[in-house]
Amino acid sequence: MVEAARIHPLQDRLHAGNGVSLEPAEAAIRFNLRAYPEKLASVSKALGIALPQKPKTSASAKGVSALWLGPDEWLVIADDAKLQAKLDGLGSDICSVVDISHRNTAIILSGSKARLALASGCPQDLRDKAFPVGACSRTILGKSEIVLWRTGEDQYRVECWRSFSDYVWKYLVDAAKSA
Repeated sequence: MVEAARIHPLQDRLHAGNGVSLEPAEAAIRFNLRAYPEKLASVSKALGIALPQKPKTSASAKGVSALWLGPDEWLVIADDAKLQAKLDGLGSDICSVVDISHRNTAIILSGSKARLALASGCPQDLRDKAFPVGACSRTILGKSEIVLWRTGEDQYRVECWRSFSDYVWKYLVDAAKSA
């Protein structure tokens, strides 16, 4: 059986101007991970990274990133599809793993005015002290829920549902024009 290849909803789109660049993120494996605090050591060992346990924090190593979304919830972004089987092998009494790879997509926003473009529709405090490199948060942009992750000094990853990606892209392009 031949598996159909999924086309990125923002394929072939690029934007650059006024100190802001936008590009679709590379395809990735994504999981919504839930685990009890007393089980985090087992889950972290299976992931190969220590799960962050404080609000607005992330951890990354060896092609795996974990973004703290709540006291027992993380967004895991990975290169390796085999990671889900490894986590599933721990058992449902240890953690819950839901593959959301086909639900989500991401936009990479970068440039000297990237923060200004985001601030036009995101209530998150994006100043360096409040949202340093590595910070992440479930928030909104315009009328869409997003997960925002600051991946560099002037770079952000905007995770959103595929069905909202056109709206989020156009919102950011418009915001970039007036940043």
